[in-house]
Order: sequence, then C-alpha cells, then structure tokens
Amino acid sequence: MHLHGTSTTNESGHLEIGGCDVTTLKNQFGTPLYIMDEALIRTRSREYMEAFRESGLNFQVAYASKAFCVLAMCRIADEEGLSLDVVSEGELHTALQAGFPAERIHFHGNNKTPDEIEMALDAGIGCFVVDSFAELHLLNALAKMRRQQVSVLLRVTPGVEAHTHEYISTGQTDSKFGFDIGNGTALQAVAQASDAEGLHLLGIHSHIGSQIFETEGFQMAVQRVAEFAANVRSQMNVVFQVVNLGGGFGIRYIEGDTPLAVRDYVKAIAEAVRTYFGPIYSELPEIWVEPGRSIVGEAGTTLYTIGSIKDIPGVRKYVAVDGGMTDNPRPALYESKYEAIVANRANDPTDEVVSIAGKCCESGDMLIWDVALPTVSAGDLLAVSCTGAYNYSMASNYNRIPRPAVVFVREGEADLVVRRETHEDIVRCDLIPARLEKREAKPLSR
Repeated sequence: MHLHGTSTTNESGHLEIGGCDVTTLKNQFGTPLYIMDEALIRTRSREYMEAFRESGLNFQVAYASKAFCVLAMCRIADEEGLSLDVVSEGELHTALQAGFPAERIHFHGNNKTPDEIEMALDAGIGCFVVDSFAELHLLNALAKMRRQQVSVLLRVTPGVEAHTHEYISTGQTDSKFGFDIGNGTALQAVAQASDAEGLHLLGIHSHIGSQIFETEGFQMAVQRVAEFAANVRSQMNVVFQVVNLGGGFGIRYIEGDTPLAVRDYVKAIAEAVRTYFGPIYSELPEIWVEPGRSIVGEAGTTLYTIGSIKDIPGVRKYVAVDGGMTDNPRPALYESKYEAIVANRANDPTDEVVSIAGKCCESGDMLIWDVALPTVSAGDLLAVSCTGAYNYSMASNYNRIPRPAVVFVREGEADLVVRRETHEDIVRCDLIPARLEKREAKPLSR
C-alpha cells in the first residue's frame, strides 16, 4: 500500500499516521475507525491557495463539503482561508454550527427546496449556484419578498466531459444539472437572471467530471465558457465577474493512478483563462474552484479488525472485516478500487492474494478484490487507504450497523471529531404507534 501524507511504519512494524500508532488508536477508539491525517488536509488546502496566489488571478478556493462534512472539517476549511460549497440544508447547518463565515458559503444543488433557500437567505450566505429556471424564479420571488438582492452563479453545461485520462467534447450534455450552452437554455437563463430584480448575476459555474488526471478537459471547458461569455457580452452587454470551474481534480487511489500536482492543474487553468478571456474582457474574471476529494481523499484511512476467513481451494480466499459497504459504499456503487495493508504487521512480506469482504448480508459487499497481503489471522488490523472522501459522507445504517467514529490525528495526538454511533442512536428516531404497543397475548382460538 502506498503511504500518503504522514503515514509511515514504526519500529514495531505498525502503521503510524500523524504520529499515532494505529494499534493504539484501535484500543482507544475501536474499529471500524476513520482516521484523518490533519496535516495532509492542511497541506492540500495550502497548495491550492498558494498556487492561485502565484497565478496572479483573483480567486476563491471553495472546499466541496459533500466529500466529507463534519464540524471539525469546516473549522479547518475556515482556518485555511477556504470558502465552502454546500449542497443541502444539512451541510449548511453543519457549516453554520461550526461558525463558518456565511458570506464564504456557496449553495449548490439541482433541487433546492423553498425551506433550504429560506434557511440560506436567513443565514446571509455569499452565493447561490442556480441550477434551473424553477429555482431562478423561486429565488427571485423570495428575495424580492424580503427586499434582498442575492448573488448568484448560473450552472451551465459546457459540452465537455472529463474523467480520469479521457475527455470528450459533446454538443449537448445529458445531465440533471445546469443550463445547456449548446441548446440555448444557458443564454435564456442569463437573460432572465440579469432582469431579475432580486438577483445579482455574478457569473457562471461549470463542472466537467471527477478523478481527472489531465489538464486538457479543464482548458477546453475554459474555452467553451469564454466563447459563451463573448456571446453573452455581444448580445446583452453582460460581463461575468466570476467564472467557477468546479472540481474533479484526481487523487491516487491505486497504482496506475497518476494525478497531477495541484500547481499543474492551477497553472493550466490560469493559462487558459488568460488565453481565452484576455481578448474579450478588459479585466479577467475571478476564478473559483471546488476541490473536495483532492483535499481530503488521500488524508483518510479506514481501520478494520479482521474476523472470519473463508478459503475456497483453487477459487478464492475471503477475508472478512468488521465494516464494509456501510462505511464505504464506493466499491459496490462504482466498482472503486483501493489498496490495503495489515496495519499491525506492516513490514511483513506479502505471500498470498485474498479478497476483502464486508460484514453486510449482501453478496456485493466486497471492499477489495484480489489484494496481496501476508497470511492473516482473526484479530489482525487491516488499513484501507484513501477513504477520506465519500466514505463517511456516504455511510449508512444498512443492516442497522452503527456508523464508525472519526478521529483527526496530528503530531502524535488523536482527537475524536465524530463519536461512534450506539445501538441507542440506531433506534433514536423510531416510533411505535399506540396500536402496536405491547398487550397481553391472546390465547389462540380453537
């Protein structure tokens, strides 16, 4: 397993993260356990901020909180000078409870409810990213009723899709998100937003994909957005102050993943902005980006205890752990790949290939197929790397399994930032109607 950030093996042959021996973390907090390398989170955040400062562009780096949203993470984002991208009232509430400055919060989502919009208006957030005509009209009506003017970006689909090493150019994008540039709806949205009394149109937003390892897709998106901006200016005399290019910056999950350094992504984006916006705007727009996975993904490690082992001679050896798809649904949802290490015997040579099974009553609950490990026994600790993004945030109580705890580790100290759920938590919201209350059993009639 590739060791990220502060991860290392100590003299006892144990995996150590943030100066903390994971066997000690297991004894203190139990397993499964999400371990977050705070130093790596801060390093990635600073890499974005420093790269944009060096670019000379006006900018905002907004952490995409959907990747991992807890109070402590919102505090770190604030301390590092990031803005915050939220997509629900739950994420917004978390940010506000953490004391995150409302004016640096951007509200995304393709189906914001009236209650969510009112909550955000009450909080005084910095910007709404408007995703549909229905939202545009609703937000304008609510803002006018309150005698407010609300800053908005319009989410557009530029006809570019990028994933990993591939990117494609399409005339129209089949997506539930945004206004399509190709079919003219984006132009209509700009016209309506510009005329809306309760809205202040800051600019536009686009997002082209995820786990992107190249720069060409981002550069093509900048070109498409600039062409659209030129058209808008010539037809409506509207100039975009802000262009938000979204996220999608890749990380290394497994061998063969080749993400670029943050500065390389930012340099390519800055060059494209100057190339394509320079000829049409006297002043370049402020550039916003929304990294999420690339800030927290590699910083997360999930620690499990190995339980049952099933060897099918000539077929496969299954090694089961005390977690699974309830704490990491990505392998089941997306066939995502991960690396792992026997954390209490990290220096032992590998001598067999096994498959890591979760504990859910579900045949698809497999965390890793075919991973090389030393021969394991029940009670050994398995660490799975790069689980910082879309693991805790997508965790569930399937099979009524409590969600794991989350700890932040740094300089030899471990802080509990999310406590482990209890059995009481599992039934906390359950109710029994009066008609089902226990009564004395009636004898069976004959």
